[in-house]
Amino acid sequence: MIARTQDADGPRRDMRAFLRDLPKAELHVHVEGTLEPELMMELAARNGVALPFRTVEEARAAYEFTDLQSFLDVYYQGCAVLREAEDFADLAWAYLERAHAQRVRHVELFFDPQAHTERGVPFEAVLEGLRHALERARRELDVSGGLILCFLRHLSEDHARATLDLARPHLEHLQGVGLDSSERGNPPGKFRDVFAECRRLGLRTVAHAGEEGPPAYITEALDALEVRRIDHGVRCVEDAAVVERLAAEGVPLTVCPLSNVKLRVFERMDEHTLRRMMEAGLRVTINSDDPAYFGGYVEENFVAVQESFGLSRDEVAALSRHAFEASFLEEDARARLLAELDSYLALDRAA
Repeated sequence: MIARTQDADGPRRDMRAFLRDLPKAELHVHVEGTLEPELMMELAARNGVALPFRTVEEARAAYEFTDLQSFLDVYYQGCAVLREAEDFADLAWAYLERAHAQRVRHVELFFDPQAHTERGVPFEAVLEGLRHALERARRELDVSGGLILCFLRHLSEDHARATLDLARPHLEHLQGVGLDSSERGNPPGKFRDVFAECRRLGLRTVAHAGEEGPPAYITEALDALEVRRIDHGVRCVEDAAVVERLAAEGVPLTVCPLSNVKLRVFERMDEHTLRRMMEAGLRVTINSDDPAYFGGYVEENFVAVQESFGLSRDEVAALSRHAFEASFLEEDARARLLAELDSYLALDRAA
């Protein structure tokens, strides 16, 4: 039996049930960051990869970090078990099943080909496996999805350009390109030319900015890379002019609250800038980033921010609506999912 609480307009399902069943879109999740310790150990055994962990428990204990770089060190270590197309398919499918269970209706999945091609894994194997999982999710789970190729910003622009060359025969399978990895000392403008080439090829652009880097990186991503979305962007509140611009231009921000706390961008959730961003009229969305490492998938992120900031149903619904609106879905598909969200909210109000 579903628990109910008394709201101003009558008895309603409790907030946890509301959050669980809320239709969601996830726009900021790295497929490599969904590698749970159990699957890591399984793939290591399948592919004969030696790891410094003997058990799942030891692997899970290693999922502790002090900052972004210490996380990335473990993250890239985990990537070593991914060798064949089947591995990438299994990885993505495991995430998609979890996402489906949390009522994710659409996902735009980041992947880091440079983390794999540098190890001798063919670009085609990565893409084949991820595409297989997304197509299976469409058929079996009724979850739509797409792929966003991310360039690793700690590597050179020439390295990014070589990766784009590998992707050229497969552009019809990509929704866009992004920029991730170590933000400090790697400003968005470092990749100005390769992003310009991506736009000429018809690829949409997004970029991580304003997580560990300053608000100026957000401005640089908008101007130098002409991105359509800012990934993270939580430090925007340090510069009123940046906040004003983001609000005026309606730039979506793919915020990952549990990630921000786990990586010490904020010490506690109640210190997070999310509420200030919402009050400034920014188009905030809620996402999981690297959920296997950060202790929560998208539902857990919604629960964390709702409980920390006392968000109302309308405020939570707005976060979900922003994600559907900011997605790279075709207009008719976006309209269908927004109608599904509206139907859910209407039924909730009537309960």
